[in-house]
Amino acid sequence: MHTRIRIMCSVIVLLTLLTSAGLYGAEIVGTVRLEVKSTVDGSSQPSDFVPAEGTEPRPMLVFLHSWSNGLDVFDYAPWPELCKKRNWHLLMPDFRGANDNPQACGSKAARQDVLDAVDAVCKKYPVDEQRIYLAGTSGGGHMAMVMAAEAPERWRAVSAWVGISDLAAWHAESKAANRKYWKGIEGIVGGAPGSSPAVDRELHYRSPVHHIASAKDLALDLNAGVNDGYTGSVPIHHTLDVFNVIAKARGVQGIGPEAMRQLSERQLEAFADTEETVCDRKIYLRRHVGPCRVTIFEGGHEQLPEAAMAWFDEH
Repeated sequence: MHTRIRIMCSVIVLLTLLTSAGLYGAEIVGTVRLEVKSTVDGSSQPSDFVPAEGTEPRPMLVFLHSWSNGLDVFDYAPWPELCKKRNWHLLMPDFRGANDNPQACGSKAARQDVLDAVDAVCKKYPVDEQRIYLAGTSGGGHMAMVMAAEAPERWRAVSAWVGISDLAAWHAESKAANRKYWKGIEGIVGGAPGSSPAVDRELHYRSPVHHIASAKDLALDLNAGVNDGYTGSVPIHHTLDVFNVIAKARGVQGIGPEAMRQLSERQLEAFADTEETVCDRKIYLRRHVGPCRVTIFEGGHEQLPEAAMAWFDEH
């Protein structure tokens, strides 16, 4: 008995430490675990859902977990609190877990898992289907851009933070920086970029920069901290490149190569005269093209959830 108690106490202490470190999903009050049948392969796929109060249709935020974490090992704070404040539904799909297997990372199955989860919630709960929002950070930012391109008609607005837009480029950047992600990418797509036509097709399919033009009419909010790629793992060109693709699709001039170079190298003298801020962070560049917006702010590989929710409030 005493041994069992000691083991239970050790487990509780471990989970507490992991939660405080953001490595284990902190419990969200009111969460409903949904098991949704995949329309791709018939498997049961989990999502967590926090319903809004009342019986009237309410907006819903779909928030996507990061690159290395699945549904049960991701700290979703403060998004549940922000949704509760607005009395919005919050949906957190697993979409095949961490990006460490071919079924994850923007695969056909992963994309459909997100849409299947949205459909399942809309059938069971009072959702305002004209106000379904989508957000994600890092790997979640990658998937938010993937889903913006995959089904732009499903989202009222999207906010993507420090997302990866080109897997082939990120493979090279991660390898050069001695970060583990390049190995994961090879495991997902079956090899290194250029090793076979099949690998390159997978990289192309899973990289939103090649498909985001289909979201040119979507209210898409793209964000990156200017220090990312230095203090973080995703260079800011991944965000700027997506904005430029949308600008081209709308027949508008995007961000020029010199500005791209200066921002990417943190040569910020030409961008220092603005007094604009977001969440008390200096903004070095903010551009609009149609309903799309890009923001490069003082920061690193991070999200500013209040700014994302303000974007949704505008739409």
